[in-house]
Amino acid sequence: MTQPNTPQFNDIGATAPKAHGHFLDSMQLPSGVTRFWLIRHAIVEATARLRVYGSLDVELCSEHLALQVPYYTALGRRLPDEANWVVSPLKRAQDTAKAIFAAGYGARTLTIEPRLTEQSMGEWHNLPHEELPMKLRQTAHNFWSLSASEQPPGGESMLDVCARVGHALDEMADHHAGQDTVVVSHGGAIRAALSHALNVHPDTGLRFSIQNLSLSIIERINGVWRVVTVNELPTAPSVE
Repeated sequence: MTQPNTPQFNDIGATAPKAHGHFLDSMQLPSGVTRFWLIRHAIVEATARLRVYGSLDVELCSEHLALQVPYYTALGRRLPDEANWVVSPLKRAQDTAKAIFAAGYGARTLTIEPRLTEQSMGEWHNLPHEELPMKLRQTAHNFWSLSASEQPPGGESMLDVCARVGHALDEMADHHAGQDTVVVSHGGAIRAALSHALNVHPDTGLRFSIQNLSLSIIERINGVWRVVTVNELPTAPSVE
């Protein structure tokens, strides 16, 4: 429920009352903002992690799923109760959302958005990680498997990923103005979202660390994107 005198924002109109510079001067995020809560999926199973899996549909690690239930609970408590839920078409993202639901958040309807999937590595899918450098035609990024402009045969570059993710975010922001949207996606796609929000080249956006189960928050206010938080990790409650 909206508290009295809480500033109300929307993506297309004025604020009432107007917030000076849209500063976040309290610990509570104001309601009525076009806001996206970006979550990277949980860790995948061990054999998949040995190879380049990119946009392949790989399973989550069942052992981690069982051990990390308190983190799913904590993550669910951090998220808004009233939100649209959007996931990539890959099972690991959908299963992560369902794990959050099962850990206390409660079931919600999931909308699948193909543009929020992970970077396609094309013919380089399933390569052992140690063999990938021999395939590259450009110097790899310091914090990614390849440079942002490198396009695997039959795949896509991070420039491509940033374009499709940015288009999806702009479209969803138009359709869900003034609402919260939780997106369960992937490390590359979330870096692309941050690049789009900051209007920077994906090579710069790839410098962000996006860990499994981390939360990043972006907002669009009056047509302009901003970043609220990046790679926020859930904290499990301490055991007495």
